[in-house]
Amino acid sequence: MPQFIALPAFQDNYIWLIIDDNTSQVAVVDPGDAIPVIKWLGRHPEYSLSTMLITHHHRDHTGGLSTIKAATGCKVFGPADEPVQGLDRLLSDGDEVSLFGEKVKVISVPGHTSGHIAFFCDDEKDPWLLCGDTLFAGGCGRLFEGTAQQMHSSLQRLAALPDNTLVYCAHEYTQANLRFAHAVEPDNQDIKVRLEVVNDLRAAGRMTLPSTIGLEKLTNPFLRSEHPDVIKAATSRVQDSVEPGEQTFANIRAWKDNF
Repeated sequence: MPQFIALPAFQDNYIWLIIDDNTSQVAVVDPGDAIPVIKWLGRHPEYSLSTMLITHHHRDHTGGLSTIKAATGCKVFGPADEPVQGLDRLLSDGDEVSLFGEKVKVISVPGHTSGHIAFFCDDEKDPWLLCGDTLFAGGCGRLFEGTAQQMHSSLQRLAALPDNTLVYCAHEYTQANLRFAHAVEPDNQDIKVRLEVVNDLRAAGRMTLPSTIGLEKLTNPFLRSEHPDVIKAATSRVQDSVEPGEQTFANIRAWKDNF
């Protein structure tokens, strides 16, 4: 398995570097800012940047693309259905890219944006997922362009991945997300324990990622829209019955928007 390093950017972004020591090559994911990437490469001249992976078009994920590409000559792979300039290969659902000899599958996950994609490596021992702003630790992205139906479907696809899949999302939102999760499911012991751990990590200035799909299924309300306690919370909020699944998801997503 390659090594993952998070480069902090802006207020709460993470730009992921994927490092392969066998080839001394590096890939970068969603570089909203070129400076942290260029600085890291300058401090580690033994590595060369070969690949850039883009999940969606938002500026905090693409702002450094053109500068980094010009400086390194790397190839840029990204979503076919998003307005991203400078892509060398346009990717759609089911496509595969080769990264350091590993096959990485493209999964279409619209909702946050209309053409958002994720990258999944089904390594037998250590599967991993780069999910951009679709799935967060304890939460999910806002619905800027897509619908609740699309986002719910996208999250269900990600929830179906192996439980030990490492989840590399793009923002440090875990603490706020788990506070909301606790409001939705106040009796969920897994959420209580995870929130205590995350509070300690953040107090020490440490990051809370990566997560795993298995942990998200236990503690993330947006992956639990079929769970009776989440349905009950959604019903109580709107004071009307809601159906499990998509309707429950839509209600708690709207709740989170104003939490």
